Amino acid sequence: MLVTEMLKLAPSAEQTEALLATMRACNAAANRAAEVAFAHRTANKIGLQKLVYAELRADFGLSAQMAIRSIAKACEAYKRDKTIKPVFRELGAVAYDQRILSWKGRDRAGILTLNGRITVPVVYQGRWPATTGATMRGQADLVYRDGAWFLAVVIDVPEPPQGGEPDEWLGVDLGIVNLATDSTGEAHCGKGVRAVRRRNARLRARLQAKGTKSAKRLLKRRRRKEARFARDTNHVISKHLVGKAKDTRQGIALEDLQGIRERVTVTKARRADLHSWSFHQLRTFIAYKAALAGVPVRLVDPRNTSRTCHQCGHCDKRNRPTRDDFRCVRCGFAGPADHNAAINIGRRAVSHAADDAA
Repeated sequence: MLVTEMLKLAPSAEQTEALLATMRACNAAANRAAEVAFAHRTANKIGLQKLVYAELRADFGLSAQMAIRSIAKACEAYKRDKTIKPVFRELGAVAYDQRILSWKGRDRAGILTLNGRITVPVVYQGRWPATTGATMRGQADLVYRDGAWFLAVVIDVPEPPQGGEPDEWLGVDLGIVNLATDSTGEAHCGKGVRAVRRRNARLRARLQAKGTKSAKRLLKRRRRKEARFARDTNHVISKHLVGKAKDTRQGIALEDLQGIRERVTVTKARRADLHSWSFHQLRTFIAYKAALAGVPVRLVDPRNTSRTCHQCGHCDKRNRPTRDDFRCVRCGFAGPADHNAAINIGRRAVSHAADDAA
């Protein structure tokens, strides 16, 4: 399985200047290549290389492979939307392949700059490079963020063999108020994440009204901080769910929520909560952690899971009088709505497994 690891670098002051100069030159070259690609309406790397390769090397002082990578970066961006000309940030990430990046063990990296190759210490090697059987794949991205240097590397981590179809499934209901509720009744509240996002939304409105440079810098910092907080919350929840399923030898059943933002209508007051809901990120974290732990994951149809009574099977809109409560109009069963939905999700995974076997 392919995973991305951020390795932290610790360059000296002289090495930092060399890396910054190289990053600026590569992004300036990519901008020049993007201008030519847009003018000639071409996203073909070979064709674009014939047009700008010599110019990039002469004007920006790039090595042969750096010029090739800058051209590839422009082509990949232009392919995504051919109606606009791509523009790259001065200190945007720069792709390094095996020709311009080498490894001196796990704690040092040889990185090519405009002034030649430098050896930079790696002060954080991450978890996956030390995993037995793990290998680095493809290129690495050199990233400069908040005064720190990182190499984003792709690592192929061997997956443990799965022990076949599990007898039981841990159903997980994803939501906004409760980010995740499993079929045992354990809920992971999203109150903290929502509070941070609403506080940032109020601050964002005030800063956008000011429009000063310092306000824009603060906006960028707050956005990154909010994203880190939400990502950390999703990592904690996904790790707990996968560990719980592994310890009980269960699979994990999740709702297939693709396209839910287009299907669901909410009031204006809740619109921001819906569009900032990071359910896909949480599902992705659960999926890759489960694969590395040997826990199977199954996606099920989410329709009517919150309206169906898991006791008698009766489905009725009136079974859900409020967001938090479930009360069956047929058998009288009552309980937390998210817990009831999680049980139904787990049962649907069992029925899907039976259908596949048939």
